[in-house]
Amino acid sequence: MEFFTDLFRPEMGFLRCALLVGFLAAPVAGVIGTLVVTRRIASLAGASSHAALGGVGLALFLQRVVHLEWFSPLLGAFLGALLAAMAVGIITIRVRERADTIIGVVWALGMSIGLLFLNYTPGYVDWQGYLFGNILLLSPADLGWTAVLGIVVLIAVLLFYPQLLALSFDNTFAELRGVRTRVIYLALLVFTALTIVLLIHVAGIMLAIALLTLPAAAAGCYTRHLWSMMVISTLLNWLFITVGIIASYVLRLPSGPAIVVFAGIVYVLSLGFCRIRKIKA
Repeated sequence: MEFFTDLFRPEMGFLRCALLVGFLAAPVAGVIGTLVVTRRIASLAGASSHAALGGVGLALFLQRVVHLEWFSPLLGAFLGALLAAMAVGIITIRVRERADTIIGVVWALGMSIGLLFLNYTPGYVDWQGYLFGNILLLSPADLGWTAVLGIVVLIAVLLFYPQLLALSFDNTFAELRGVRTRVIYLALLVFTALTIVLLIHVAGIMLAIALLTLPAAAAGCYTRHLWSMMVISTLLNWLFITVGIIASYVLRLPSGPAIVVFAGIVYVLSLGFCRIRKIKA
């Protein structure tokens, strides 16, 4: 009850802001996470997520050393994630047998570049906040950016839903039907990069990929239809983020890890439920 009592206090605006950000980020993570899981590009999304640290480090360096105040860490994270996703996507389309190697290289380089920039950035840098997130420290400006980016991603997915559906389950069939699979695939990577930027505030760079994939993977234990999987994944994201925020506030835990641990527990239970249902069938 401590949480719900404090939630309505005037000075606890940060708590309400955290819940609103989670509420806005959950549908995007649920929709894009479902596409990532069904398309089996979780490792590619992970490389994009970790490469976002390179953009964050560059942005902070440019702000404090070159005085480019407009180059925000949010913009840097998006550029880092986008460049990594596009690079891996384009290369893997042309050289499929080297996909795992390319993903590993981008994954490692992105984080290393970011840490180097952070090392040479003067002043105090809360790099752990970027790595593991802290949704309780978000501002109204973060809430606005989350809403804008979330709307952009959801509208794009709605417009291209038939093509994304075909791409998710049968790439060859989609090509025969005239779908420009490579273009749609690269567009999916762009949507994934945007979603990762949203989740960095919620769970951090290290854990964003978990929040993107665990709810969708758990939802896959209950349904095989893409649209219903997106709905269940969105509901699970809301549940995980809300419970994680409450646990982090009441128990004084880091918010990102608290959210992801709860998501992991539900995913394991869902696997057990799926296994039991198969045995009974």
